[in-house]
Amino acid sequence: MAKIKSRFVCQECGYETAKWMGKCPDCGNWNSFIEEVKTKDIKHARSVTTTGSSKPEKITNIKSGEKERLDTNINELNRVLGGGLVKGSLTLISGDPGIGKSTLLLQTASNIADKYGKVLYVSGEESEQQIKMRGDRLKANKDNLYVVSETNIDTIEVHITNVEPSFVIIDSVQTLYKSNISSAPGSVSQVRECSNDLMRLAKGKQIPFFIVAHVTKQGELAGPRVLEHMVDTVLHFEGERTQEFRILRTIKNRFGTTSEIGVFEMRGEGLIEVENPSKVFLQDSEYAHEGSVVVGIVEGTRPVLVEMQSLVSQSNVPMPRRTAVGVDKSRLNLVLAVLEKKFRIPFYDRDVYVNVVGGLNLDGTYGDLGLAISMISSHKNKPVKLEKAIMVGEIGLTGEVRPVTHCEKIVNEAKKLGFENIIIPKKNLEKIKINDINIIGVSNLRECLTKVF
Repeated sequence: MAKIKSRFVCQECGYETAKWMGKCPDCGNWNSFIEEVKTKDIKHARSVTTTGSSKPEKITNIKSGEKERLDTNINELNRVLGGGLVKGSLTLISGDPGIGKSTLLLQTASNIADKYGKVLYVSGEESEQQIKMRGDRLKANKDNLYVVSETNIDTIEVHITNVEPSFVIIDSVQTLYKSNISSAPGSVSQVRECSNDLMRLAKGKQIPFFIVAHVTKQGELAGPRVLEHMVDTVLHFEGERTQEFRILRTIKNRFGTTSEIGVFEMRGEGLIEVENPSKVFLQDSEYAHEGSVVVGIVEGTRPVLVEMQSLVSQSNVPMPRRTAVGVDKSRLNLVLAVLEKKFRIPFYDRDVYVNVVGGLNLDGTYGDLGLAISMISSHKNKPVKLEKAIMVGEIGLTGEVRPVTHCEKIVNEAKKLGFENIIIPKKNLEKIKINDINIIGVSNLRECLTKVF
């Protein structure tokens, strides 16, 4: 009888070895190797990127699919995807448990079924009755929406061939398995092979797929990184389950920008779009308190105004605390170093806490000026003297206020929401011609301090 051969596969990166190892030499993770029975090489179908003849074509003769996107009827989702679902695309969506991934997908499936025809919802985690219960709550039950609870990828392929849907949802890829692979569902081998089959189906039949993926404790995608490379779009659904707001971000997008965000509000009837996030993030703001400053940022093409709060207090420990929620901690340390070096404001014996109201994470350098002013305001126990003011600008290491892009969009948004004063970099002031709002240009942080205190 032939001896059964086995291998050990790292469940984080897919590294293979003949013997068990405590630490993966490729990704450095500990205790990530699982023994798998070595099977014969799987005969794959023809290349997933070919849908017909393999004859090379001139790119000018190839028909573009840009105008054939499927409208999900959810503007926030369309914005993040770049205008809608592209036929034959694979979109991967991840997020913490209970954040609302399945709710968003069921609402999307209902809208597409109502407009474009049959939709297949494949669930490996819930029964058909459980999905029906959620559909009743969301009022998302349509005749063209087909639901099946299945985890065998070969059976799923048969269902797709029989139903001929215009859109398919897989929830989730970690529950799928291929019968000729001995490893458990969710392992590197199973995820890789099942993803290959899904890509072949999407490209071959020109069906857009939405695939749900689990995340680790650190919030990263579980499983091999090859999954991210294979799909066309990677979305991440973030937010706190104790808060009602959810933010949909793009990590990778072959059909659009990766800087757009979609904002949703979780209610009993499902996810509701937030068309103007600035109003939501500022609806309970009190501008007359020390340490509170409104800053303007740009997410993709959308200007957003948010409140930034700082608390600076006397520290009783040798190493003062530096806590930042919604702000990059390296930017916080950089601004603190500038304030201590250039303005002799002592923070070495102070605990510093910074929070962006509403749970939004600020990317880029738009909020540097507001961050500095809010910390100084809390340190001095003095609120900003300008009424209904917002601040925009990047702080350099010498204390200068550097210009930012799309500043005019932020000024227009501030004017629309009723703000009266806005402090921006002086170089941005030259290009802005907007009336009915007091625009103050500053070239350095010292000049800004004289305007606000």
